[in-house]
Parts: sequence; C-alpha cells; structure tokens
Amino acid sequence: QVQLVESGGGLMQAGGSLRLSCAASGSIFRINVMGWYRQAPGKQRELVAVFTSDGNTNYADSVKGRFTISRDNAKNTVYLQMNSLKPEDTAVYYCYCNANRLALGSSSGSWGQGTQVTVSS
Repeated sequence: QVQLVESGGGLMQAGGSLRLSCAASGSIFRINVMGWYRQAPGKQRELVAVFTSDGNTNYADSVKGRFTISRDNAKNTVYLQMNSLKPEDTAVYYCYCNANRLALGSSSGSWGQGTQVTVSS
C-alpha cells in the first residue's frame, strides 16, 4: 500500500492563494497517475487536477487558469498551487495516486486522508 500525506490546506479569503502538497511513500516502483480530487459538502468527489500516465496534465474546467499542478519526481510529491480562490473552491481536497509496487503485476490506487480548504467571501 502506498501512503499519501497531504498538507497545506486552510482558510483563505476569496482571491487569495494556497498551495497543497502530497507526498507518496512506501514500496513504489512506478507512479502512473497522481493528483488531486475534491469533495464539497453534499456533492460527489470530483477531479481537480492530475498527472496522467503519459505525463500530461488534466484539469477540471472550473480551475483552469487558476490552479497549477506540479511535481517533484525525486520526492514522489505533487503540488497544487491554487490562485484566485473562490468560495466555490471550498472542499476537502484529496490526493490520489495509482502506482505499481513491483515491476510486474497490477497497479493499485490510494487516497490521502484529505485536507480542508475553506474560502471565505
């Protein structure tokens, strides 16, 4: 099992910025997908931004131009820079990782514990 540790959430006024970090640890041979999802109260969990298995990025339309995902492969860490925050960005943000633990065999997905982001108007 891959462990994911998130940090960087908090309370921010609308228009402000926050940066989330997620570090993966454990037995990791290859990370295939890694990124961020969020879940607001009463809503389903949704994709925010991820690195796909071919190395590209995928963003939700609602965050394009405001959020930027980046990574440090040496540290198995991804970051989410969130600028121009809006009250509708308020949610619990979860890190997700799909990785292979061994050179052969199937991959598996893991979720972080979540970090709360609250944007006040």
